[in-house]
Amino acid sequence: MNNLTDSKLRQRLRDEFPVTETYIYMNHAGVAPLSRRVQAAMADFLEDATVNGAVNAKLWEAEAEICRGAAAQLLNANTTEIAFMKNTTQGILVAANGIDWQAGDNVVTTAVEFPANVYPWWSLKERYGVQTRMIPERAGRIQVEDVASAIDERTRVVTISHVEFASGFRNDIQTLGEICRERDIWFVVDAIQSLGAIEVNVKSCNIDILAADGHKWLLAPEGAAIFYCANEKRERLINTNVGWASVVNPRHFLNYDLTQKPDATRFEEGSYNSVGLYGLRAAIELLLEIGISTIEGHLLELTGHLIAGLEAKGYRVITPRADSERAGIVIFDSNRLTPTEIYNILLAENIVTAERGTGVRVSPHFYNTTSEIERLLEVLPDL
Repeated sequence: MNNLTDSKLRQRLRDEFPVTETYIYMNHAGVAPLSRRVQAAMADFLEDATVNGAVNAKLWEAEAEICRGAAAQLLNANTTEIAFMKNTTQGILVAANGIDWQAGDNVVTTAVEFPANVYPWWSLKERYGVQTRMIPERAGRIQVEDVASAIDERTRVVTISHVEFASGFRNDIQTLGEICRERDIWFVVDAIQSLGAIEVNVKSCNIDILAADGHKWLLAPEGAAIFYCANEKRERLINTNVGWASVVNPRHFLNYDLTQKPDATRFEEGSYNSVGLYGLRAAIELLLEIGISTIEGHLLELTGHLIAGLEAKGYRVITPRADSERAGIVIFDSNRLTPTEIYNILLAENIVTAERGTGVRVSPHFYNTTSEIERLLEVLPDL
């Protein structure tokens, strides 16, 4: 699949999402609806576990490995670099708690991060004396030069969202990754607002650690997250959550051996969320089937149309206009209506968005259409 303008293909994709029968759903930056194939994959696991108990547990483990391969393909990573977590926060915690901190070290991040990428770093101050430097926005953007100027000889980590949740700004992670690689600084990326919507290449962006839960742009269930750790950095990351599944012989229950697995699965401390991974695998395979570049192009077209329409009606668009500076999120506000009022006007017409900060956030996905954008604009009053 590579052409979302084909009417038959578009309808087939929309049929995958029963939510379209009731709603114009544009809150994928919040929690996405599940597709029929994700529901079916999870139902397969639940039926098996209900009828057979754990008789087929080896099949569940094999399914996890299929999912790992799909996740690696999505990121341009190796399967040895992929682990599964319960959410984005857990992945960031693995990074924050695994670095050999010294008093006086610092972390550079932004002042507009989702709290999942703030509190794990803040908590290091009391334990290790690590400072967190938070770079503010300028003109609705995080400027690369501002991040670079905050880095000094004691900077150990630069951590940032690929796409900012409250503005929709797409950070220049390729340039930031180059800066970090040149200075041997850990580069940690929260990709929950980009993975599944736009291209994410961990190699070309020199990303050391990445985390993203499945329940937004990946169109997967909550509680099934992807964690990436570059092979060359794995041995430098202290595993502070070593569990029974972290070691080389996890099934030798009474033959205790602390030797950790030689790949990223050492960070999987216990049993899988098997039903979640069944869903995550099906979700990623759907995205790969369509093609991330195709999805990205469609989202930029939809959001560009939305931005133009909002401005024509007198609304202030907070999200940057340039394609290179945005992804699937558009945030806007009004000098006459509150975000709650706008949200409720849209919801009354079964158009699902979200309130974020001082504005309303609209986040369509590949199965949304230009006509749905037009309907949203039609419902909004002129200012």
